[in-house]
Amino acid sequence: MSFSAIDYCDIQGLARFGFGHLKDTCFLLLKIENPAAARRWLKAAPVASAEKLASPPATALQVAFTSQGLQTLGVPPEVISGFSDEFISGMSGEESRSRRLGDVGANSPSGWEWGGPGNMPHVLIMLYAERGRLEAWKERLLEELAGAGCSLLRCLPTSDLRGHEHFGFRDGISQPRVDWDGERRADGGDQLEYANLVAVGEFLLGYPNEYGKYTDRPLVEQVDGPAAELAAATDRPGLKDVGRNGAYLIFRHLEQDVRGFWQFLDGQAKAEPEVRRKLAEAMVGRTMDGVPLVPQTSHPIRGVGPDPDEVRLNQFTYEADGGGTRCPIGAHIRRSNPRNADLPPGARGFFSRLKRTLGFGRRGVRDDLVASTRFHRLLRRGREYGRGLSPEESIRAGGPDGEERGLYFICLSASIARQFEFVQNAWVAGSKFDGLTEESDPLLGNRLPGPGCPFTDGFSLAREGGVRQRLKGLPQFVTVRGGAYFFLPGLRALRYLASFGD
Repeated sequence: MSFSAIDYCDIQGLARFGFGHLKDTCFLLLKIENPAAARRWLKAAPVASAEKLASPPATALQVAFTSQGLQTLGVPPEVISGFSDEFISGMSGEESRSRRLGDVGANSPSGWEWGGPGNMPHVLIMLYAERGRLEAWKERLLEELAGAGCSLLRCLPTSDLRGHEHFGFRDGISQPRVDWDGERRADGGDQLEYANLVAVGEFLLGYPNEYGKYTDRPLVEQVDGPAAELAAATDRPGLKDVGRNGAYLIFRHLEQDVRGFWQFLDGQAKAEPEVRRKLAEAMVGRTMDGVPLVPQTSHPIRGVGPDPDEVRLNQFTYEADGGGTRCPIGAHIRRSNPRNADLPPGARGFFSRLKRTLGFGRRGVRDDLVASTRFHRLLRRGREYGRGLSPEESIRAGGPDGEERGLYFICLSASIARQFEFVQNAWVAGSKFDGLTEESDPLLGNRLPGPGCPFTDGFSLAREGGVRQRLKGLPQFVTVRGGAYFFLPGLRALRYLASFGD
């Protein structure tokens, strides 16, 4: 496949740009009341593409659908059946999925503000704008959408914490670099070193993924009418590709207990500010300004740089910290991106590779306990909401202040199961991650017992040549308030999906 053939005009801009320069943002969750009117609006919707313009746009609109939304829109079952089972059933559609994602107890979909039983949106409209441009545009658009047969289920406003999340840490600094230019061949061959350059097909449907395969997606026969406008399926001659240039969009509405986080750590640190800060940084795996707790690697990591700040913050792996004495094994960033290769670390050369493939010559007892990172990367596009609160304010305050604050976790992937659900279940919520016991993600864990593990509320810090420090009784700091799986279509596919019933 020629990567020069990527049609950026057919890709929604969120996948390529993230619209970080557009600070005013809100997300509209809609129900389709009149499918015919909604289809007419969608065909002409001013959706921003991934094409590079002479100057960045002042506003950008993106649109995505749940499987229920596609059904309501009138998309035939034979087309919808081509999407993944996870998308079709939805984030909250199965009890077993909720258990795997940790959506139990306080996180249960039965208590969600949206996305749970009876309040599933059909359409997600994402609005991005320069400062001062959002409110008037949003109001005009809501009037337009009401006339287009759509009712507003919920409007999710955002806030700008200037590159930090609510616990006070610099955020959004570790992203995979999408291989838009085809610098490396995605053929499924072994990758012996961690790299940050990831195949387009890991995030967009219709392209080879890291296995060198095409992820399943809806394909239709090449016929006259709306389907004729679709791109041809590269891997299936004679068929048209509904999924090409589209992605699954995972949306999680996460409320953060900032006061509870800092008050718990203050108690553990016996009110010592420096100890408190270091405990927080150990839980995250970075300093509060984003510097990793492990040193930079001696060799460049492919896909990192050349920006000096990116190198400073992302030129590292955990190969030299196998015991977790610098960055705890269970730290949030280590769980969400273990930064390993396909085989355990070792010397270069044929015989070394053969030994590592067979499982011999491991340097440490933890080598090869975690699945290869490159098959589980996520392209994050989240935004914060609510007023910021400093650690000092949190500690001085009493109980909850009644204000909502947190993160809209948004990511793009080509496989919900292999990427988002794997990371969430095996790495974030998993109490056995990398040989650990009785602990889940220190930030995102729900602290409830799991199969074979009655306790998940611990956090351990290894010490060089000494007994590890172990914190117990971690409260739940993050609670799920809503969520859904959406399909973010390419622009041609958008018009195709809005064509049924004409």
